[in-house]
Amino acid sequence: MITQTAEPRGTETGARPSKPPRNETRGGLQLLVLALGFVMASLDTGIMNVAGNDLRARLGLTMSGLTWVVDGYVLAFAALLLLAGSLAKRYGARRIYLIGLAAFTAASLLGAVAPNGTVLVAARFAQGVGAALFMPSSLSLLMNVFPEPARRAKILGIWSAIVSTSIGLAPSLGGLLVGTLGWRSIFLVNLPIGIVALLLTPRVIAAVPARGSTLGGGGHVLGLLTLGSLAYGLIEGPDKGWTSAWVLGAFAVAVLAAAGFAVRERAARTPILPASLFVDGRFAAANVIGFLFNFAFYGALFVLGLFLQTARGAGPVTAGLQMLPAVLIIPLGNMLYARFGPRIGNRAALTASLAASAAGYAVLVLILTPGLPYWVLAVVLAATNIGSGIGSPAMTGVLMEAAGREHADIGSATLNANRQIGSLVGIAGMGAVLTGAGGGHQGAVLAFALAAGALAAAAVVGWLGVRGRA
Repeated sequence: MITQTAEPRGTETGARPSKPPRNETRGGLQLLVLALGFVMASLDTGIMNVAGNDLRARLGLTMSGLTWVVDGYVLAFAALLLLAGSLAKRYGARRIYLIGLAAFTAASLLGAVAPNGTVLVAARFAQGVGAALFMPSSLSLLMNVFPEPARRAKILGIWSAIVSTSIGLAPSLGGLLVGTLGWRSIFLVNLPIGIVALLLTPRVIAAVPARGSTLGGGGHVLGLLTLGSLAYGLIEGPDKGWTSAWVLGAFAVAVLAAAGFAVRERAARTPILPASLFVDGRFAAANVIGFLFNFAFYGALFVLGLFLQTARGAGPVTAGLQMLPAVLIIPLGNMLYARFGPRIGNRAALTASLAASAAGYAVLVLILTPGLPYWVLAVVLAATNIGSGIGSPAMTGVLMEAAGREHADIGSATLNANRQIGSLVGIAGMGAVLTGAGGGHQGAVLAFALAAGALAAAAVVGWLGVRGRA
């Protein structure tokens, strides 16, 4: 744990010492440095939602190719998160965090100079590898820097607000960059952020001692096979046909690999996921909620960006600005959680916020048309996603309490993995729905119905699965 700065000299004898401003300043800088990696990853995810049409036109991508550009990142990210958590535990969280930052920054440069879709997909995979390394490590470092539960709850709200603000600004920033400088600029924007984070992290974040542990390579290979095969089947199904040998074979491999992973975990002396994590039902509940939450949020965001441009005829800049109410409201939800979450408890916060978001998407299903007045769409999207802003830090709080400091690395990696798997399945699944419905208005309605159902299920899990103090 980072040692607190000593009291400044010159304090009057007998006066009650106050907390030095330097401590608060340092704590704020530490929070900012650990959030920079998340900011980069969040910007890229959001920007891609308005860059799709330009990428398809400039590089000649099909819908399948565009989905690979978006989901290639998510696939690598999700598949390697558990391994990254084990690496952070074995070699030290700060070291793995820095390696991940360097990899993501270098991959962003590769994406900026990509001459074709194949190289761009490779760059997105490499970005996913970097993000997988720094995300769980950053949460572990955050827990080490802010060990007090009450302060950490507030910090998680501020942390989520920083990340959510970057998500909120991403569509409009992406639209502006694509509309003025072209799609390559959306990768170049990561370079200064990555360089600043690489320079500041060793100076303000103390290293966490490494704890020797086995990596469980066989389990990670099975996990990678599961996710890779599942992603291939979902992405290629609309193009190749759901009954084609390649697609059916991919789903079969996914099922077999998942079964092999489960058998390996039960038999291994040192499983990737410690059995003690599952004693607390909150851990399983937080992971189920994380999957359903990202399935709905990122799948719907992907659909929304295409709907605004194809069904309503908006350009990249206009579409980016019109998406602002859907995402820029989220930091308000984060701050509401930081203020009221510790008072009402995570169970109530999760259930109410997820149910409200599900209701918002259900309203969209009922009223959405290409000619719907924009202000109505904006109001419904804002009301829907303020719930998302409350739910995200609440689920993270549940997870971190259940995992504790001992399992913070692998616990946060597990939650992030499940959330990214949700994103992968949501984007690929809703992309398939769009393709099957011929795109446009009808496809968006079906996709938003899926989002409503997923969030309603998450609300039920929050009420039934989160018990006790979180």
